[in-house]
Amino acid sequence: MGNQRTSGLIMRGEIWHIDKTFRGTRICESTGTGDLGQAEEYLAKRLIELREISIYGAREKRSFRTAATKYLRENADKKRIMDDALHLKLLDRFIGDLELAQVHMGSLQEFIAKRRQDGVKTKTLNMALGVVRRICNLASSEWIDRLGKTWLPAAPKIKLFAVKDARPPYPLTREEQTQLFKELPDHLACMALFKVNTGTREQEVCTLKWEYEVKVPELDTSVFIIPGENVKNGDERLVVLNRVAKSVIESQRGRHAEYVFVHLHRKGELRPMIRMNNSAWKHARQRAADEWAKEHGSQAPEGFRRVRVHDLKHTYGRRLRAEGVSFEDRQDLLGHRSSRITTHYSQAELTNLIEASEKVCAAQSRKSPATTWLRRTNG
Repeated sequence: MGNQRTSGLIMRGEIWHIDKTFRGTRICESTGTGDLGQAEEYLAKRLIELREISIYGAREKRSFRTAATKYLRENADKKRIMDDALHLKLLDRFIGDLELAQVHMGSLQEFIAKRRQDGVKTKTLNMALGVVRRICNLASSEWIDRLGKTWLPAAPKIKLFAVKDARPPYPLTREEQTQLFKELPDHLACMALFKVNTGTREQEVCTLKWEYEVKVPELDTSVFIIPGENVKNGDERLVVLNRVAKSVIESQRGRHAEYVFVHLHRKGELRPMIRMNNSAWKHARQRAADEWAKEHGSQAPEGFRRVRVHDLKHTYGRRLRAEGVSFEDRQDLLGHRSSRITTHYSQAELTNLIEASEKVCAAQSRKSPATTWLRRTNG
């Protein structure tokens, strides 16, 4: 008679999975192997662990992958959860299989070295380490098992690195703006034009909804009040419209019932953008830099070749400053936190902010990027 395999093991595809109840606890997980002998050894190890937990009250051993999955599920509504998910996906091959107690600066060194080798900036690396630190802190304080024990007895010290390689802002010149916007696809050019005339952040533009619009009939205009959950600092954000931004808004009116800025998906339906900093943006900035080099007979500035979406906000702020707009008004127009209640303004205060924002487009000629883009879209 042949040997019988251990009960509780099921072959799914080419991998053995566990589906077994032991001492009232059901185990449903992959063994990570297609070898029956190794799968049985893994199951035996898990049963020993559960026996120790049941009899001696030992802390259950969980992988970092399990903790990461719990974190993503519990924070699905977090503003930057997609960024966290991307960092965790990159981390998984390095520490995903490790037990939580084995995650520390030592076990993260291979990941750190690889990201350095890939040329990522320290700020990006710190974001990934910050997610690991957050998960370990939750596991040692808030995540409690059925025996009343935290997932970790104590959180390891995950140290972030001093940021010394941050790229400085690169405000665009009028010429560079024109060159870049000509290369962008229509939906991105529209969003970029709005952004460089309002100082809004990328996610504020991507998630802008018509329900945020507030009519101001006394001034024959409207403003947008973005709720705090869609703003980086958590405060409500007032967005006033100069004439260029207002033209962009009117060009989008009626395209989508909910979102202001949408693009035509490959399935033929209009959808909001997840991000502006995508492959289309990166390809457009390269083409724009190449065209700049042809016209000037020299290489385009490196900052222009690698211009970021966030540089449009810096461009708006720099232009406000160049036009002599006061520091307080620049704070309000850029959505920076201040002691003032930024979504409650009198008519006179709104008029002042609109006039200040108008100054950034006052110097533009009739052949400005706004005119070029609107003709391309509406023609």
